Amino acid sequence: MEKSPMSEMRAMRLHVAGQPLQLERLPLPEPGPGEVRVRVLACGVCRTDLHVVDGELSRPRLPLIPGHEIVGEVAALGEGVTELAIGQRVGVPWLGWTCGACEPCLAGRENLCVRAEFTGYTRDGGYAEHCVADARYCFPLPAEDAQAAAPLLCAGLIGYRTWRLAGGEANRRLGLYGFGAAAHILIQLAVARGQAVYAFTRPGDSEAQAFARRLGAVWAGGSDETPPEPLDAALLFAPVGDLIPTALAAVRPGGAVVSGGIHMSDIPSFPYRLLWEERRLSSVANLTRRDGEAFLALAPGVPIRTETRAYPLEDANRALEDLREGRLSGAAVLIP
Repeated sequence: MEKSPMSEMRAMRLHVAGQPLQLERLPLPEPGPGEVRVRVLACGVCRTDLHVVDGELSRPRLPLIPGHEIVGEVAALGEGVTELAIGQRVGVPWLGWTCGACEPCLAGRENLCVRAEFTGYTRDGGYAEHCVADARYCFPLPAEDAQAAAPLLCAGLIGYRTWRLAGGEANRRLGLYGFGAAAHILIQLAVARGQAVYAFTRPGDSEAQAFARRLGAVWAGGSDETPPEPLDAALLFAPVGDLIPTALAAVRPGGAVVSGGIHMSDIPSFPYRLLWEERRLSSVANLTRRDGEAFLALAPGVPIRTETRAYPLEDANRALEDLREGRLSGAAVLIP
């Protein structure tokens, strides 16, 4: 399908969970008050997209254009938008809108807004040539490599929030369970902060383990293995509930286990002794604009380098399948 005329756009849309996305021509969306239209330059393919497409996140707005790791240029301004300009490079993340009036919003916890809307889930996302976004939730970005920047908008941001809630750089020994897009970004920050990183992959995945060592892991092994010394904190990016008791067993007394995923298989029962001795178990939900601003400001100074594989927009189903089957090192990115 050729590039669209100015009044239309190409998009990959989900009509039924569990079914492939469909390549369609749609009218160019117009921004409403407080919104902007973004010409998409690149959109990362996130594991959350898989959960949406596969029906594991069960309340998408259908039909839906997935995608929430969006890098693009502002193409049109809605009424009242003054903080962004036509042609400006921006990033659009998962958290797409908040009410600003509920108790969590007023307490500075907008990531828990009771009326929140999410890009690529309850709002159309970036598997398209254009998308509409709330101007408040567009992060200004430098005009650099859009493909390289796309994974920062979710894998990077959620990885950073997970790391921060686990204690940040106060932890000397950090375990990362699931070495995909988020972990390959976060390890670079952790190593730069002097932390010893222990990487846990699918059992037998020697390629991912070698990838982790190349990025600075002091140890890499299967998630069924015990690290050579107790961890101060363990961060979970694999959506596998069985890893919760495994990670609790790997952290020292007083250590933390934080799950960074939006979806996970059921957690099995486990003996209280794994949680005892003041170990902490928590999750991360979404992100705040403050998280985004802080991480995107520090990323260039690390510097964080993403490893990506580009796919044409029309190959979104293939990119999702490669992610599902563990055939990626780093992150997949769609290029319209």
